[in-house]
Amino acid sequence: MKEQLNAAGIINQTEALCNAAKQTFCNASQFRLKDLTNRASQQKLKSDFIEYLDGFSTNVQGILEKFKFRVQIDTMVDADILGAVIEKFVSPTVNLSPYPVLDDIGGIRLPVLDNHTMGVIFEELIRRFNEENNEEAGEHFTPRDVVELMADLIFLPIADRIKDSTYSCYDGACGTGGMLTVSQDRLLELAEQSGKAVSIHMFGQEIKAKNTQRLPTL
Repeated sequence: MKEQLNAAGIINQTEALCNAAKQTFCNASQFRLKDLTNRASQQKLKSDFIEYLDGFSTNVQGILEKFKFRVQIDTMVDADILGAVIEKFVSPTVNLSPYPVLDDIGGIRLPVLDNHTMGVIFEELIRRFNEENNEEAGEHFTPRDVVELMADLIFLPIADRIKDSTYSCYDGACGTGGMLTVSQDRLLELAEQSGKAVSIHMFGQEIKAKNTQRLPTL
C-alpha cells in the first residue's frame, strides 16, 4: 500500500495505511521488528531500529515521545543489549498482541494480551524497579487486589440499582488505568447478574510523565 501511495503522489497516507493494516496505527518503514535481529553491529542495529520507529504513525510517535523512548536507545546500545531486547519482543514464546497465537490445529498456543494484563505487567515492572532502587512502589501504583476491593466497595452497595443505561467512569490520577479497567469489569459482571444491559465510557488522565500525560477516552 505504501508503494502504491508513493507512486500516486499521495502525501497524507496515514488513514489509508491504517486501513490497510486494519489497526488504529501503522508502520511504513521498510523493516519489521524481527528483521532487526541479524544486524552485524550495534551501530547498524541502532540506525535501522530508529528508522523502524520513525515509520510509525503520528499517534504512536506521541507515545514514544511521552515515554522518552528514544533516549533509552543509546543506553541499550552502550550496554550491548538492544539486540537482546528486540529478540525478547519477537520471541515465539511471547505474545504481546491483542490476538491469540494459534497452533497447527487451531487451538490457542499463546493467549491474547488485553489492556488489563498489559497494565499488570507494566505495574509489576515498576514494582521491581522501585524495589531495586529502595523506592516505595505504592507511590506509583495501587495493587490489583486493593483496586478490586475498592470496586466492590463502590458497586456492591448499589448493585440492585443498576439499570439498563450508559455509565461514565472517571479517574483523575489513572496511572496505567488499572482502576478504570477493574471498575468496568466489575460493573459489567454485576449488570449481567441482574440481567441489565449497560455500556461504560471510561475517562482517565494522568500528569506524571512516568505514566502518561493523558489517556484517550476508551
